[in-house]
Amino acid sequence: MGVDRTAPDSAMLSWMPVAAMAVVAAVDVLAGPGVGFLPLVSLGPAFSGLVGGWRRTALIGSVALVLCVGLGLYDGLFEERRGFTAMVSVAGVTGAGIAATVMRSRREAELASVRSIAEVAQRVLLRPVPRTAGPLRVAVSYTSAVAEARIGGDLYEVVASPHGIRVIVGDVQGKGLAAVETAAVVLGAFREAAHDEADLVGLGERVERSVARELEGEKFVTAVLAQIGSDGGVVFLNYGHPAPMVVRQDGTVDFPQPAVYALPLGLGAHGTEGPKPYRVDFTPGEQLLLYTDGVTEARDAGGSFYPLGERTDLLREPDAQRALQAVREDLVRHAAGPLHDDAAMLLLRYHGHGEGKSVPIA
Repeated sequence: MGVDRTAPDSAMLSWMPVAAMAVVAAVDVLAGPGVGFLPLVSLGPAFSGLVGGWRRTALIGSVALVLCVGLGLYDGLFEERRGFTAMVSVAGVTGAGIAATVMRSRREAELASVRSIAEVAQRVLLRPVPRTAGPLRVAVSYTSAVAEARIGGDLYEVVASPHGIRVIVGDVQGKGLAAVETAAVVLGAFREAAHDEADLVGLGERVERSVARELEGEKFVTAVLAQIGSDGGVVFLNYGHPAPMVVRQDGTVDFPQPAVYALPLGLGAHGTEGPKPYRVDFTPGEQLLLYTDGVTEARDAGGSFYPLGERTDLLREPDAQRALQAVREDLVRHAAGPLHDDAAMLLLRYHGHGEGKSVPIA
C-alpha cells in the first residue's frame, strides 16, 4: 500500500508563510537596522497567496504589517522613509496575494464544474459495460493519454442482442474533443444497429454509413466487431484494427487475423471491398481480449513495444476486473510514465451458462 504524502505536503505549505516571517524577523533582530531585511516580511503574504484562501492571505498580511511596524520601531526606521517603504511593500504584496487567491478560487471552481460535466459525458459515451452478458464475464479498462481526462478517442461497447452478444472496440484517428465526438457517432450507430441487424456484416455496414456521413477528408476509425453466439465460437469483423487475443484453456495464445485486412471505418467511400467475417473457436474456460493500439504500441525506455502476448499470467486472477487492472498496471510500468496514446482493453471470459468458476490458465 502506498504512502499518502498529500497531507504532510499541505501542512508544510500552510506553515511556510509563518516560517518565512519568523526567519526574517529573527535575522533582522540579529543583524540590526543597517542590513535592510525588513521588506522581506512580505514573503509571508506572498507565500500565503500561493497556497491559501483570500481570508488566510489577508490574515497573514495583517500579521506581516504588525510585525513590520514592530521591527521598524525596534530598528528606528520610521525616523526615515525605510519603515514606511517596508509597510507599503507588505501592503502591496498582501493585496496582490488576495487578488491572486480570488482568481485561483474561481479557476478551481470552473475546473471542478468542467470535470463534473466530463464525468457525465463519460457515463453517457462510455457507459459501464455489463459485468455479465449471457455466458460471458466482462471487464473493461480505459486509460486516456490526456492528463486529467477520463475519455478520449478509444471506444468500446457490449450489447446483448437477439442475435448474440455483440461487441465493438475501436480507435478514432486523432485526439481531443473531435475524437470524442466521432467516438460518440460510432457508439450511437453500433448500439442501435446491434439490435436491428440480423448478421454482423449488416451491422458493420450500418456503422460504416453513419461514420462516413460524419467524417471529412481522410479521417477514420479502426475497429473490430465481434459476435459471440451459442455455437462455441466468435465471429469477427475487422476494420484495420489490431487482432484480438484469445487465451486458450491450456494457456496458449492466439491472435486470429483476418484473411485480408479491410480499410478502417470512414474510408469505405474509396470503393474498396469491406471486411469479410471470420470465425474463431471460443469455448468455456477461454478468454478474449480486445484492445486498441495504445496497448501494444506502448514503448519502454529502450523503445521495445509492450509484449501483450507474454502477459497472460496476469489473467490468472479469478476476478476479471482485477485481472484486467493487473494488465493495466503492468502496461503503465512498462511505459515508465504517461502513455502517449489512449489505451482501451475489453476482457471477455467464457464461463458457460450457469457457471461461475474461475478461468484455468496453465
